[in-house]
Amino acid sequence: MNPHSLDEREEELDVFFGTINRFIGYFTRDSQRRSGNDTTKEYPFVAMDTRQAYEQLKLARNYLREQGRFKSGLQFIDIGCGIGNVMLMAELMDFSVYGIEKDEVPFEIAEKLLGKELVAQDDIWDFNDFNQFDVIYYFRPFSDKELQTRFEKLVEDELKPGGILIANRKMGTEIDDDPRFTRLTERWPVWVKKC
Repeated sequence: MNPHSLDEREEELDVFFGTINRFIGYFTRDSQRRSGNDTTKEYPFVAMDTRQAYEQLKLARNYLREQGRFKSGLQFIDIGCGIGNVMLMAELMDFSVYGIEKDEVPFEIAEKLLGKELVAQDDIWDFNDFNQFDVIYYFRPFSDKELQTRFEKLVEDELKPGGILIANRKMGTEIDDDPRFTRLTERWPVWVKKC
């Protein structure tokens, strides 16, 4: 007999994710109050729903496993990583993580959480190594549509063949008609760039 029913397991996950979300919420509110971002164009750090981010990371990892490409240490970047919460999950799922964050307050938290070598206080437009990563993750960094769609195009062009893009709150829809990309599921904004 299974000591944990499906309902009990789901309740456990709800407790764990709820606890995590409360901690993330605390740091999010503090980061937003002290944000140095120009909020007419950029968003201050907004945490992605933990359960959704987990499901997206699991989808990417499982796809890479099915393709025989997943090995511990695949390169993952969170663009606009905020406090590093998604990076931490990805690291615990055996990705080698890196994050960039321009805003000083969330950057300092991410640096403390993950270490100086894994997080850079860098501007998206100054970062030139997107093509080094197997998985690129972002949660819409720009409130300005022109900036956001230009950023999306940059990332899509730079993502290496075989790489996976997790693009939350994406503004542009052209990717679904781009022959270079295949969406992994209709449920989540996750695409693979064809080899």
